[in-house]
Amino acid sequence: MAVDLVLRRAPEAAHTVAVLAFDGMAPFELGVVVEVFGLPRPELGGLPWYELKVCAEEPARDLRAVGGFTLRAAHGLDALATADTVIVPGVPDAGGAVSPALVDALRTAHARGARLVSICSGAFALAAAGLLTGRRATTHWRHAELLAARYPEVAVDPDVLYVDDGDVLTSAGSAAGIDLCLHLVRADHGARVANAVARRFVVPPHRDGGQAQFIEAAVGPLRAEDDGVAHSMAWALERLAQPLTVPELARAARMSQRSYLRHFARRNGTSPMRWVTAQRIAASLPLLEGGVAPIDEVACAVGFDNAATFRHHFTRTMRTTPTAYRSAFGRAA
Repeated sequence: MAVDLVLRRAPEAAHTVAVLAFDGMAPFELGVVVEVFGLPRPELGGLPWYELKVCAEEPARDLRAVGGFTLRAAHGLDALATADTVIVPGVPDAGGAVSPALVDALRTAHARGARLVSICSGAFALAAAGLLTGRRATTHWRHAELLAARYPEVAVDPDVLYVDDGDVLTSAGSAAGIDLCLHLVRADHGARVANAVARRFVVPPHRDGGQAQFIEAAVGPLRAEDDGVAHSMAWALERLAQPLTVPELARAARMSQRSYLRHFARRNGTSPMRWVTAQRIAASLPLLEGGVAPIDEVACAVGFDNAATFRHHFTRTMRTTPTAYRSAFGRAA
């Protein structure tokens, strides 16, 4: 998974998240933010959760949403400018100008030390505010060329689901907003809490691969071979601690190795063994957080041959070492 992880400690008090609403918006991205940061979380045992504020330039005005309904935000841009995390879930027109009032609010928030986040075309607002200058960023693959052309000082990466560049984070299309929001929860509260939120969302806490896997597959027909690949993935998830090979996965899918490799890559945008490695890394996170077992025991528990191999893959994926991750997100932290 092509992301960069920045370690942060969990906030001790309610962390304010402000999300922008605007006229003509598609409601899905806003709904994702509300689902992750706005719902009560009694299942987390009283953990201080986020305070969500929906903001608009004109809070007293009814905003039209795609689908034929209206909504009204309770807060203005002043609340957005003073939030701890600011999320821009899109802009009305990726090719148009960004409101000067919004640009000012984003710059004010960033200058105060807020975390700035965009979903899909929201990257254009961050770029217009100068917050992506000299940074790596992403947006929906359909907008990537336009973003790079309008803002050549931004290193646009069209292949990843999201990019964490410290205090400024960007994500690809609508569903990638889920991935990024879960990443924010993981960075603030650790993998155990993020996994709990993902379970309630009924989505995986991690997705391997990047948005390149969706560019063609999104418009292609479903194929019978996909059932075999999906079966092999479920089979592998039940056996992560055991040695897994491509021939075994192909047999579980009832395919030849050559066909299996081709269909797996088409469906998932990555190779079978890279996917297995990513799942093993994901499985190691709660073990690192919740216990004190030596790193070599964690490595063995999730299927790595030895601690050195585990450290290599963990560092490449998570941009930190298993030991550093445990120090930041373990129970003692």
